[in-house]
Amino acid sequence: MRLLLCVLLLAASGMAQAEAFTSKVIAVLDGDTVLIRRAHGVLKIRLADIDAPEVGHAGVGDKPTIPQQAQPFGASSQRSLSDMVLGKQVNVVSQAVDQYGRMVAHLSVDGLDVNTEQIRRGMAWEYSFHHSNHELVELEAEARQASRGLWAMSSPVPPWDWRKQHPNVTSASEVASGESVCGRKKHCSEMGSCAEARHYLAVCGLKYLDGDGDGIPCEKLCAPRVKKDLSEK
Repeated sequence: MRLLLCVLLLAASGMAQAEAFTSKVIAVLDGDTVLIRRAHGVLKIRLADIDAPEVGHAGVGDKPTIPQQAQPFGASSQRSLSDMVLGKQVNVVSQAVDQYGRMVAHLSVDGLDVNTEQIRRGMAWEYSFHHSNHELVELEAEARQASRGLWAMSSPVPPWDWRKQHPNVTSASEVASGESVCGRKKHCSEMGSCAEARHYLAVCGLKYLDGDGDGIPCEKLCAPRVKKDLSEK
């Protein structure tokens, strides 16, 4: 299955012209997926060559779903990526478009290679085609040796195995996108999850959900996740 996915990505890469541009990150959906705003609308970007722990979700818009289990260290990985890119202008170099319609790309900000940094911090697995990105392979090995990030856990489960073990779990990166329809919710008390609150803030434009302007909407809902991130480290 993974080989088939990689072949499809390479085929899409051949058909889609590579593109390099600069844009602002308006939301971080998990440790390897962000939303950016461009002139023609919101675009979802999946970071190339890495795979981060799943964060799960509890529905977006006015169609609630059963809250779904997040993968261990998913919140920490998301927070790491958010600290690097949220609200910042990033350089984007696209590679392909995946089966979910996401642009697969490399990101950099202020000279920092974001994809590489997530691996160096121990916040994601190396996921390049046939492990051809030797730099990432070596960085993952170094992070494992140093027990950085998720490698401090006794038996971390790769995201691709986690998704097989939890087939009903839909990641936040697959749910919250620029194409998602914004529902009629207007207040934090109506949000079913932090991911949903972030979606309404970034995509639907409900700026008042972030009353203090710190980039975190609905503090009572999202702030506990920050505390959990710290406790995982």
